[in-house]
Amino acid sequence: MRKRWRFNTVKPHRQISRFSKAITIAAIVIVAILAGYTVSAQVTSRPLASLKTVTVPEPDNLTEFVSNKLAAIKLGKALFWDMQVGSDGVTACASCHFHAGADNRSKNQIAPGLLQINSDRTANPDTVFNVGGAPNYQLKPEDFPFHQLSNPNDKSTVISDRNDVVSSQGIFNSEFVDVIPGKAEDRVKSIPDPVFNVGGANVRRVEPRNTPTVINSVFNFRNFWDGRAQEIFNGVNEFGLRDPNASIVKATTPSHLEFVKVSLNHSSLASQAVGPPLSSFEMSADGRTFEEIGDKFGTIDKKTHSAGKGKKLPRKLAKKLLPLRPLGKQIVDPQDSALATESRSPQPGLQTATYNQLIAQAFKPEWWKSNRIIRVNPDGSRTFANKPDRSLETKEYTLMEYNFPLFFGLAVQMYESTLISDDTPLDRFLEGDKTALNEKQQSGKLLFEGKAQCTVCHNGAELSVASVSAVQQQRIGIINVPNLKVLFDNGFFNIGVRPTLEDPGVGSNDPFGNPLSETQLALLGTFKQLLGSEPNTTVGSNDLLVIDGGFKTPGLRNVALTAPYFHSGGYLTLRQVVDFYNRRGDFPQGALGDIKLTDDEKDDLVAFLEALTDERVKYEKAPFDHPQLFVPNGHPGDFTSVANDGKGKATDSFLEISAIGKNGGTGSPNFLATQ
Repeated sequence: MRKRWRFNTVKPHRQISRFSKAITIAAIVIVAILAGYTVSAQVTSRPLASLKTVTVPEPDNLTEFVSNKLAAIKLGKALFWDMQVGSDGVTACASCHFHAGADNRSKNQIAPGLLQINSDRTANPDTVFNVGGAPNYQLKPEDFPFHQLSNPNDKSTVISDRNDVVSSQGIFNSEFVDVIPGKAEDRVKSIPDPVFNVGGANVRRVEPRNTPTVINSVFNFRNFWDGRAQEIFNGVNEFGLRDPNASIVKATTPSHLEFVKVSLNHSSLASQAVGPPLSSFEMSADGRTFEEIGDKFGTIDKKTHSAGKGKKLPRKLAKKLLPLRPLGKQIVDPQDSALATESRSPQPGLQTATYNQLIAQAFKPEWWKSNRIIRVNPDGSRTFANKPDRSLETKEYTLMEYNFPLFFGLAVQMYESTLISDDTPLDRFLEGDKTALNEKQQSGKLLFEGKAQCTVCHNGAELSVASVSAVQQQRIGIINVPNLKVLFDNGFFNIGVRPTLEDPGVGSNDPFGNPLSETQLALLGTFKQLLGSEPNTTVGSNDLLVIDGGFKTPGLRNVALTAPYFHSGGYLTLRQVVDFYNRRGDFPQGALGDIKLTDDEKDDLVAFLEALTDERVKYEKAPFDHPQLFVPNGHPGDFTSVANDGKGKATDSFLEISAIGKNGGTGSPNFLATQ
C-alpha cells in the first residue's frame, strides 16, 4: 500500500531527536498541571458555564462575501445533506454525521491501523483487520473495548489489544473519469482495493479516525482530530495560509476579473468542509479535480484522504452540482426549520431548481456574476476570456464554478454554526435551575470539577480547551517546571489511548511539509507566515515540546449519544471511558493524573455525563431536524462473502433516515443499541 500521510520529518529540538523518550516527555504535561506548577490560565481557570454565554464565532469579514445569511444557511443545509455531492451520487457530508452529528452505523465500519509509522517516522500502515478479520464485519458489544484488561482499574494485565479503528464507511476505491451533465453520479473507473475487499470484491472504504460530531464544532479553534483544518479559511482548501497558491477570482466589474487571496478568521469549519468532497476515502473518486494540477500548482496525495499541495475543491464537482436540483434525490419535510418554504414533499428536492440559484441568493455578485470565464491552459496557467457562444469546454469555468469552494465552505460553516446544543440539564443548572440536575448528577459534577480532574482539559462553557475562546488567548500552552519550559499546542493532548506510533496526530505534517503543530512552527520561525499572527511565546531549542500523539480535546455535550469514543472509536460505553481515565490511560506515554475513583463515584460521573444531552439533539428537533437521507450500511453478506455487482464492487445495503421537521421525531438508536 502506498504512503498515506506525510509525517513530521522536521527535527526541531528534542521532540523529534529524542522520540524514544516520548513516554516520559508526554507524562510531564498533565502531571505538572496537577502538581500545581505555573500553567496557562486557560488550562486551569475556566469555570463551567452555560453554552448560551458564549458568542458563536464568525468571520470578521463575512459580509464581504455573504449577502443574505438566511439564504447561506439554507444553501449550507442543502449541501451538507445532499447525496448528489458524492461521486457515487449517494454519499453526502451527512452520511457520516446523521446521528447526533456523528455516526451510529456498525457494519463495515472498521479500518486497520492505516496511519501507523515506524520509529524513524516513515510510514508503516497496518492493513490487517484484527476485529472481525476482514471488512464488512458486523460489530458486537462484546468486541469492546478493543484494549481489554482483566481488571479495568489495572492496566498491567492485557487480555487482548487491537489497533483497529471504528470510523465511517465512505466511497469505493475508484478513479474519476468525468462528470455527466444532468447526472448526480460521476463517471468513474473501479480500481481493485488491496485492503477494503471481501473475496476480491471492493467494499466501501473506511476512514482511519473515528467520526466526531459536528454539533457545537463551530466553537473549535481548529477542526479534524489532528487540527489540520485551519482557523483561517483561504476560500480553497483546509490549509489556510499554509497554501501559498490558494486564491479565488473576483469580478471588480462584470467584465473584469482578477485573482485575489482571501482570509476568513474563525472559519475552521469552512476549512474542514472542503476536505471530504475530495477525499478518496470519504466522498470522491480519485482525481475529481483539475487534471491539469501538476508540479506547478501542487500534486495530489491520493491516499491522505485530504487535499494535497494546491489541491482545489473540484470545479468538476461544481460543473456537476450547480445545474442540479438541490436535494434532488431526497424528500424535505414541509416543516423543516431551514427549508420549509422550499419543500416539494412528497416529491424530492427543493423548490429552487438549481444550486446556481441558491448561490446567487446567498453570495455577493462579485464572487459569481461575470460575462468572463477562467480558462486553464495546457501549461497550467490561468487566463481570462469572454464567454463563448457555445458550451464551455472541460478546462473552462464560469466565475461561479471557479469559486465553488468558497461557497461550499462558507455555506456549510454557516449551517453548522446553527447546530448548537445549549439547552442541556447542565446548561439549565448553571443558569440557576438547581432542579435540572438530580443528586447523583450533581455529585458527578463535583467529581468532574474536582477529584476526577476532567476540567483540566474539558473546561469553560464549551467543555474543551480546544475552543476559540481558549485558544485565541494562548495558542501555545506553557508549563513551567523547575529548569524546564514545557510547550504544547493548546487543546491537543496525548492521553495514551493508543501507542504514539500508531497515529502521531498533531505531530504529523501538512501536505506542504510543514508541521501541523503550531508549537513547532513557532520553533521553526514560520508561525506568523503560516498562521497569520505572532505566537504567544518564544520557542527555543532548550524547551521541551510535547506534540506527538496529541489529538483535539472534544466538547462533551451529547456524549451519551455519540459512541464509540476517542479518535480510535475503541470504547463503547461511558463507563468504559471513565475506567480508562481512572487507570491513567492504556499506554504509558499518556499524560493523565491518578484519580482513583470508587465504583459509586464512577456511576455518579457517568450520570453527570449523561446530563450533557440536549433533548433537541436526541429527538432531532430544530435546529437538528433534517431532510431524508439514504446511507450505505455495509453490504449484503458478511466479512467472508459479499455479492459482486459485476463491476468489481459489493452491492450496497442502505439505511433510510426519514425526513424530520422542526418538531422532531422519536430519535434513532445509539451505536450498537439494538445489537
